[in-house]
Amino acid sequence: MAGTVLTNTGLDVFLDGTPELRRDPSSVRAADAVLALLSLRGADRRSGLPEPSVELVRRLLVEDAPAFVYATAAELPAYPAVLVALTARVREAGRLNAKRQARIVAAVEDIVPDFERAMGDPANYTWQRWYASLLRADGTDPADAGAVRAWLAGHDGVRPPDGLHRADLMNRSDVADALLADALAGAYVHEAERPSPAGPLLAAVDVSHGVGKIGGLLVDRWTAEGLSAALAGPYAHLAPGSEAFPHLALADTLLDEHLNYYGDSWIPLPPPPMEAHEPQRSVEAGADLLAEAVEEMKDETGGLYDGEAAHLLYALYQRGACAESVARRAAEFEDWPVDPRLEDAPVLVPANAPETYALPDLDELSRLTGTVATEDARTALEPGALAMAATVDRLARTGMVFRTGDAFGLTPWGVEVLHYLLRVRWVAAPDAKEVAGWDAPTVIAAAEGWSASAATRVLAEWLHAHGDSAEAWSALLGALGTVHAGTFEAAGTRALFGFLDPAAVPVEALRGALDDPVMGAYAYGVLRARGEPADETLVPTSARAVLILDRLSRHGDDGRTVLDASAAGWPGGVDALVREMAAVDPYRAERTLGALRIPMPDVRSSHGRVSAGRPKRRAARRRAR
Repeated sequence: MAGTVLTNTGLDVFLDGTPELRRDPSSVRAADAVLALLSLRGADRRSGLPEPSVELVRRLLVEDAPAFVYATAAELPAYPAVLVALTARVREAGRLNAKRQARIVAAVEDIVPDFERAMGDPANYTWQRWYASLLRADGTDPADAGAVRAWLAGHDGVRPPDGLHRADLMNRSDVADALLADALAGAYVHEAERPSPAGPLLAAVDVSHGVGKIGGLLVDRWTAEGLSAALAGPYAHLAPGSEAFPHLALADTLLDEHLNYYGDSWIPLPPPPMEAHEPQRSVEAGADLLAEAVEEMKDETGGLYDGEAAHLLYALYQRGACAESVARRAAEFEDWPVDPRLEDAPVLVPANAPETYALPDLDELSRLTGTVATEDARTALEPGALAMAATVDRLARTGMVFRTGDAFGLTPWGVEVLHYLLRVRWVAAPDAKEVAGWDAPTVIAAAEGWSASAATRVLAEWLHAHGDSAEAWSALLGALGTVHAGTFEAAGTRALFGFLDPAAVPVEALRGALDDPVMGAYAYGVLRARGEPADETLVPTSARAVLILDRLSRHGDDGRTVLDASAAGWPGGVDALVREMAAVDPYRAERTLGALRIPMPDVRSSHGRVSAGRPKRRAARRRAR
């Protein structure tokens, strides 16, 4: 069946017209994959060959080939070469003019770097592509099904590529299988509804075998013969499915937690403060152990907060893996009025403490929650805090959580396991090395959604990774005013300036920011505070209005006094200042001026387009018990 499925793609006609490709086995394999995938994706075959387009070329090179095809580095050039040759053949058939052909060829050339990166990216490996790479490296002929099976028989176990785990290969394989099955089913339906003059791609008898089996046969043609059937049969232990990963249920729960917090799996979490690695411990075994503990704690006979175990784990990682307070977390669940500014504040971990949990005294409890705690309130909180400590202690038995006195958090192994569990379900959980490679707008956009302590640490680490240079500081200061400009998040982005060490900013970076339409007044204020000369005339009116608006938002009932004092020397007075503030940040201006009972002027920002409709809001950060 392998040799008869999806053969009506014009392959023989194409190779007959390009004898230089037929002489090269790797080019023949490339031609088979290219023509088949173009045909499956709906390329017009009226000329007898699938006709490429810019869109189809991009999809083939950066999506389909990295999912279904394996090629060595030396074989990769064959794929763009086949596409270029195909455009010439289709033009000869009168189906492309010179201009369109040139546009497709240019697109192929532009996409080649992305294609090569995608083909070499371990994150794109499936079981078939990974084993094809290993057996090819061992000198096994991928066209010899017997040799492939013999190689599998001698393989002693799964060795994932660097940076990946078995579940990553399993996940990618499942996705690739589903994508190919969907493409096959779609092609069959399309051909049935609108038959091509070149003949059908798939016959009913082919489809009767199941699109999954057909997909496996095709992938074998593009990776190694007989590989899919072998991995689904006698060598299934080399390519385990989801049933071999019981911790994926916990990973799914953590994904749900992330979506509850941010609404999008691609919004990144802060990297942990340490590069956690336990070389003697399997991260998958740790994930299974943690998942088993969490599942057991869901039992109805468990403690008051045992059902919140997964939520507590996620929240610890989401705060930058810094320690939390048992009492403060219990207070939040008990609906205490915890000061929002302290919700994510780090907690000092004592060197030692009694094993038995005890609620902090009134002074410490007041400091942790930002409210004046009374003895009666402390007594009322005690049962909840004891229950929270019991839940934490049950998690601590796994070795991935610790509790010392009132402080609790993730151990280095716990950080590593949580990082794995989040990433295995494609939650954006970068490590410090990844974040160091981001540009300034990317790190600023991410940090706006992090706790103050995590944002402060990561921004300092990012600057240090970039040599604490004036260029890095200038890029960061510029991003503070441009990232999220004209949106609901603009004020939170500017607030990151307060997390930076003003004494560490190079003078040249501050002077270079004086004319920034958003951050100029902030830069001027730091220069003045440090006793450095600065030309105030360089600071734009908009930047001065931003600084006044941000100050107003922090003054509450005294806001009107502050506004009048600020407007005393403002050209045009209060009305002109209000218009400027509304123009530069309409969302913060609406909230701040509304609190002062000042109507919003009808303006459109020149610093960022005012978006229509309701502002985007993050999901609630705290979940009710």
